[in-house]
Amino acid sequence: MLGKVLKVAAFGLCAVLPLSAHANNFNYNMMEFRMGTSPGTFGGEVTTYFTENTHFIGRADSEFSGDWDIAGGIGFNGPAGQFADILGQMLVHNIKESGSDKIGDVWKTEVNIGTRVWLMQNLELNGKIGQIMDNDGSRSVYNLGARFHSTQQLSLGADFKNNGVYGQQFVMSARFAF
Repeated sequence: MLGKVLKVAAFGLCAVLPLSAHANNFNYNMMEFRMGTSPGTFGGEVTTYFTENTHFIGRADSEFSGDWDIAGGIGFNGPAGQFADILGQMLVHNIKESGSDKIGDVWKTEVNIGTRVWLMQNLELNGKIGQIMDNDGSRSVYNLGARFHSTQQLSLGADFKNNGVYGQQFVMSARFAF
């Protein structure tokens, strides 16, 4: 009797779960240039595949007043259906504040998770939530935005975000896929 129950349960599970693998719905080989407002920042980011579902990340932002936020780490990505990807990142930040005489005297870690969804053929919606942490506590990080893919190599984005260092910002970006 128990064997029949297990067979029925296994059949039901197989019927619900997709057995075919999906490729990622988005490209994670890219270089981005961005400009934030209030405070005014400039920055860039590069991501490149390590494996099909992991990628390396390097990014930097600054107000160009003797400050910076440089972060690097590893991320994961994978399909969450036919039109969406789920992604996350684990980053280490080196932060220099404008009033500091030291070179990058603050180190913090960040963990985040998010999603990218195709709304229409060339329009992507994205969101991310996480925390940037150090020994003194943690701050929330978030991002909510949209990206227009004019070609396979170029996309333009607008985001409302808080990266945990510069506070809430409206950010415009240009992303180049390779």
